[in-house]
Amino acid sequence: MKIAKNLNHLGTESAFEVLARAAELDNAGHNVINLGIGQPDFKTPNHIVEAGIKALRDGHHGYTPANGILPLREAVAADFQRRHRADVHPDCVVVQPGGKPTMFFCISMFGEPGAEILYPDPGFPIYKSMIEYSGASAIPILLKEENEFSFSADEVLAQITPQTRLIILNSPANPCGGAVPKSQFDQLIAGLAKWPEVAIFSDEIYSQMLYGEREHVTLLNYPEIRDRLIVLDGWSKTYAMTGWRLGCAVWPRELAPIATRLAINCHSCVNAMTQHAGIAALEGPQEAVYKMVAAFDERRRIIVDSLNSIEGFQCVEPGGAFYAFPNISGTGMDAKSLQNLILEKAHVATVAGTAFGDNGEGFLRFSYANSKENIIEAIDRIKDCLTK
Repeated sequence: MKIAKNLNHLGTESAFEVLARAAELDNAGHNVINLGIGQPDFKTPNHIVEAGIKALRDGHHGYTPANGILPLREAVAADFQRRHRADVHPDCVVVQPGGKPTMFFCISMFGEPGAEILYPDPGFPIYKSMIEYSGASAIPILLKEENEFSFSADEVLAQITPQTRLIILNSPANPCGGAVPKSQFDQLIAGLAKWPEVAIFSDEIYSQMLYGEREHVTLLNYPEIRDRLIVLDGWSKTYAMTGWRLGCAVWPRELAPIATRLAINCHSCVNAMTQHAGIAALEGPQEAVYKMVAAFDERRRIIVDSLNSIEGFQCVEPGGAFYAFPNISGTGMDAKSLQNLILEKAHVATVAGTAFGDNGEGFLRFSYANSKENIIEAIDRIKDCLTK
C-alpha cells in the first residue's frame, strides 16, 4: 500500500505514551503515581451525569445538527456573556467532540504549503503536528521561563511575515501553566492592526483555572479582531468531563458554516445526551467548579514548594491550568532521560518538556490533578531516586 506522505508529519501526544507505560508498571504490581496525564481527578458533578441519563431516557437517541443543538449553543453564548461580558451569537458557536476537532479544522482552513502558522513552544503538541500535516511552516513562539512562560508581544509581532496566515495562542497554558497578562494581549492586538489578513486562534480551554489575583483575558473582548478570531473552550477541564468528549468554539460568522461543513464531513455531529449534559453544566450550579479550582490551587502551592526542594530543580509558580513546569537542567540530565528514570525507578509518571516542543528541553511537566498525599509521596520518591 502507498499512503499519503503528509501522514508522516503527524505527531502524537507523549502523555498518552507515558500513561500506557505507567499502566504496564501498575499492572506488574508497582504503585505508580501518575502526575503525567492532564485530566481532573474529580468525577463529573452528579447533576451533569443525571442530565445525560435523562436525555437518553427522554429519547434523545438520534442525529443532532452538525454545529450542535440550538439550546446548547444558546447556553454557550449566555455563558460567555455571564463570565466575560462578551456578546456571542449562537450561530457563531460550533460544538465539537472535544477540543481537537476545532484545532484540526482551524489549522486546515489556514494551513497549506507556503503558509506560515505561529504556535507556542512549549505548547500543546497537536498544534505543531497539525500545522506540519497541513503543509504549512510551523513557526515557534518561544515561551520563556524568565517571563513566567508568557509570550512577548514584541517578539510575536516581529515574527509575522506576509506568509503568516494564523497565530495560535493559549492562556492559561498547557504545559507551562503560564497566564499571559492583559498588557501583552493589548500590545499584540494593537500591533496586529498592521496585519489584517492574519487570523488568531485562542485556546482558552483552561479559562476558569486561574489563581491568585489573576483574571482571564478572553480575546473575544477585542472587537477589532472579532472578524478573524476563533476561540476554543469546552467542558473537559472545567467540569471534569474529559471522557464525554465535548468542546466548542466561537467562530467569525463567515467561518462558522465552513467549520460546520468540516464537521459534517468528519464526524457528523456530537451525540445528543452529551450535549444535554453540557447544558446542565453551564446552566446548573457551579459550586463543584469552584471547589475543584480551590483544590488545584492548594495542590499548586504544595507542588511548587516541593519541586523547589529537589536538588537541581527550579520551578516558577504557574498562574493557571493544573501543570507545573520545573527547570531540571540542574540535575545534569536531559528531560526524556529524567522522565524515564523517575518512571522506571521511582514509579512516578511525568512528561518530558520536549514532548511539547524543542524549547521544552530542560523541563518536566507535572500535572497536579492528583491528591495532595500522592503529590507529596511522589516528590519524596523522586528525591530518594535522585539521591541514589
